[in-house]
Amino acid sequence: MLGVRTCSHPTGDPMSIDPTPLDLTADVVVAGGGPAGAWAALTAARAGADVLLLDKGYCGTSGPTASGGTGVWYVQPDPDQREQAMASREALGGHLADRRWAARVLDQTYENMNRLGTEARYPFPVVGGEPHKRGVQGPEYMRRMRSWIRRAGVRILDHSPVLELLTDASGTVAGVRGHRRQHDTEYRVRAGAVVLATGGCAFLSGALGCDVDTGDGALYAAEAGAELSGMEFSNAYGIAPAFSSVTKTAYYNFATFFRADGTRLEGAGSQGGRTVIARELLRAGTVLCSIDQADPEQQAQMRLGQPNFFLPFDRLGIDPFTEKFPVTLLLEGTVRGTGGIRIAGDDCATTVPGLYAAGDAATRELICGGFTGGGSHNSAWAMSSGTWAGRGAARFAASLGATRHRRRLVGAGADGPGAGVDGPDAADPAAAVEVIRAQVHPYDRNYLRHGDRLRPALAELDRVWATLRGSAAARGAEAVRTRQAAAMVAHARWMYTSALARTESRGMARREDFPALDPAQRRRLTVGGLDELWTRPEAADRQAVAS
Repeated sequence: MLGVRTCSHPTGDPMSIDPTPLDLTADVVVAGGGPAGAWAALTAARAGADVLLLDKGYCGTSGPTASGGTGVWYVQPDPDQREQAMASREALGGHLADRRWAARVLDQTYENMNRLGTEARYPFPVVGGEPHKRGVQGPEYMRRMRSWIRRAGVRILDHSPVLELLTDASGTVAGVRGHRRQHDTEYRVRAGAVVLATGGCAFLSGALGCDVDTGDGALYAAEAGAELSGMEFSNAYGIAPAFSSVTKTAYYNFATFFRADGTRLEGAGSQGGRTVIARELLRAGTVLCSIDQADPEQQAQMRLGQPNFFLPFDRLGIDPFTEKFPVTLLLEGTVRGTGGIRIAGDDCATTVPGLYAAGDAATRELICGGFTGGGSHNSAWAMSSGTWAGRGAARFAASLGATRHRRRLVGAGADGPGAGVDGPDAADPAAAVEVIRAQVHPYDRNYLRHGDRLRPALAELDRVWATLRGSAAARGAEAVRTRQAAAMVAHARWMYTSALARTESRGMARREDFPALDPAQRRRLTVGGLDELWTRPEAADRQAVAS
C-alpha cells in the first residue's frame, strides 16, 4: 500500500519524498483531479473503497474549472422547471439528447450541490434570502473538493500523469502506469477498477486552464478497446480578448462587434455569431468588440462572477464596457464540445470491464446532444457522472474480492505510441504538436468544415500517427510529452473521421458542403480504432432520444 510519506507533499517540499519508483495498490484509481475526478474519488471512498487519485497537475488548482467561475445546471425539483430545462437545448443539440439521462443529471446535480453547501461548507452567495446554487467560483470549489476528498480518506499523488492503462489476461482494466514529474521516476498501481476523469482535449490552444487537457484518457481507453461517441461535436471555439486566454463567451451576449475600420459586424452577436467572427478573422485578421449592452448592474455582476476576465483589461487600462478591443477564437475541442468515451451503463462504465469514464473525458451527448458550451450542463455532467463512475468502480472492485491485486498485468499501450525504449526512431512530440496547430487549430479546417479540407488534414494526421505508432518511447518527462502528442493526434483523427461520416449540419457539427439538416441522420455516431479507424451509427436499441 502507499504510505503516508508517498502521498502528495504535505510539507510542500518535494525533496522530503522518497524518490524511489512506486509499486502501489488501490481498490479504485481515479485519473484526473478536476470536479469529475474529485466526485468520483469521494463517492468511491464513501462506498468503502481504498481510493488513489492521480493528477497531472496539483489536484484542486489544475484544469479549466479551477481557473474561474462556472455556471451549474441546477434546477429545483419542480416538474415544469425540469421540463423547461430539458427542452431548452434539445433543438440546438440536434435532438440527440436522452431525456432519461438528462433527468438523472438534474436529480444528481441538485443533490450534489446541496451536499457541497452542507458537507463541504461551500459559501454560496445569498440572493433573495436563499443560497444561489446555479454557479460556483472554481478556485474555491476545487479547494474545498480537495479538502473534502482527503477527509474521506482519498490518497492523492499530484504531478503524476498516467501514461497507460494496465489490463489482465482477460482484457479487464486492472491498474495504471505513470510518471512522477517532481521525482522523474515511474509508478505502477494495481487496482480493482479505474475511473478516467482526465478531461477533454483542447489541443494546447492556450485557453485558460486547458493546457492539461490533451485528451490522454481517451487514448488510453481506446488502447484498451473502448469506443468513443460524438467526436464530430468537438469543434468548440470560445471567444477571448486577443490579449487574454479567458474564454467567457456568455459575456459576449452583451457585446457589439466591429470590423477593423470600426463599422459594425452584423450577425456576430447572434446565434451562430462565431461563424461570422471566424470568417472575418480569416478575411481581415481583426475583429473588435465592446461589451456595451450591459447595464451597470449587469457589469457589477460580471465582475463579481468572473474577476479574472477583467484582470488583463484593468492592467492595460481598457474599459471593455465602453471601449473597443480585439477578440479572437480559441479552440476548446472536447472540453466544451460533447464528444468523448462512449458510456455503456448507468454507472458510467465503458465498453471495457473495469473501466469507467466521467466528466469531459466521457461523451456528453446523453444530456447535450450535439451542442454545449462552458459551465452549466458541463459542470452538472462532471459532478453527476463522477458520482456514478466512482460508485460503479467501487462496486466492481469489491466484486473481485481478494484477487483484484493478484492479477498479472500488461500495458494496454505496450505496442502503441510511446512504447519501447530510447532510440534514433523516437517520436518527436514537438513536431506532432506543430501538425496539430496546422491541421486542427485553423478555423477553415476545423470550424468552417468542408470535406475537401477535412480529407487532406486527416491524411496528414494519419501520417503523423504512423510515425508515433512506429517510434520508440522516450523515458521520463519526454514520455509524458510523447503520450500527450499521441493523444491529441488520436483525438483529431477520431474527430475528423466522424465529421466526414456525418454528411449534414447538426448541432455544432457544421459542414459547408452539407449545410442542411438530414432527418435520416438523427443518430449518434460511434468511432474507434487506433491504426485503422472505423465509425458506425449507434446501435438501434439505444435509449429513445427526445422528440
